[in-house]
Amino acid sequence: MRYDLNLLPVFLALMEERSVTRAAERLGTTQPALSNALTRLRTLLQDPLFVRERYGMQPTARALALAPQIAQALGVLDGIVLGQQAFDPASADQLVTLAANSYMEFALVPAIAARLREQAPGMRLRLTPYGTDLAETGVVSGTTALVLGRIVDAPDNLVVQHLGDDGLACMVRAGHPGVGTRLTKKVYEQLRHVNVLPPGRLRAGLFQALDRQGLKREVAVSVTHFLAVPEIVAMTDYCTTLPRLICQRLAHDTRLQVLPAPVDLGTFPLHMGWHVRYRDDPAHRWLRTLVAQVAQELVGEEAGGRPDAAGAAAKPSAPVAARLRPRR
Repeated sequence: MRYDLNLLPVFLALMEERSVTRAAERLGTTQPALSNALTRLRTLLQDPLFVRERYGMQPTARALALAPQIAQALGVLDGIVLGQQAFDPASADQLVTLAANSYMEFALVPAIAARLREQAPGMRLRLTPYGTDLAETGVVSGTTALVLGRIVDAPDNLVVQHLGDDGLACMVRAGHPGVGTRLTKKVYEQLRHVNVLPPGRLRAGLFQALDRQGLKREVAVSVTHFLAVPEIVAMTDYCTTLPRLICQRLAHDTRLQVLPAPVDLGTFPLHMGWHVRYRDDPAHRWLRTLVAQVAQELVGEEAGGRPDAAGAAAKPSAPVAARLRPRR
């Protein structure tokens, strides 16, 4: 029997997006073309596959049963075909989808984009959100190339790499009347704070770190993205506690002053994850290496220059390969 293998990635994209429009955007095609592919899928598999409901398209029981088998089959085919291909980044012409949490999108993705512009100008990035559900990012099925963020309890078909660790620092407006060159615990607790509530585990991590140190905050404003913080802090006497890489990005703003946290709030890991089917794909392997190098450079630069480093040089990171942790 003859059938079009190109229909299988369409099926997986629809399984995750539950929307023809979003699936078409993810695959870089038009909505009519994807609708036509869905019609052919229904004929091929002799099932409606997806039923339109008020809040999106819901998969049928047959679609749910087929999804893991199709994902596994595509992984085998990719390993056979892609593993034999050479990759030249200078001549590459492709769209790469990354799922990044708000921290990674702000702290890491700009440097990744700049590096791609230098080494692979034909590669284009598309960002999709990563909150708390890995399945919604597309990385579990392999339609998204990489997920960047905090990855906990990854499924068996995901490979997770530890990129480095970041810590926390504080920021107030320059010339703040109640803060000098050092932020004490007493002053920290007297100030009112701007709090970031991004989706995912970073929020819980900060609260837990404050609790462990017995550090109290009076939150004046809660926002949902790091980009909202600098303007609020620059216009008020509020304080904020953010990842050090975020503070480093904002330190060029002369209206702001970055200071070490009054107590050690610990660190949190930076993770990169990808579907096991891409393990031997030359283009994907090249991209993973680039992302890992960028992350290590940023973390090393931040560690060597942060206010509480006391001028000491950052210790070299462990080799990337030593921290590669495949999920089995």
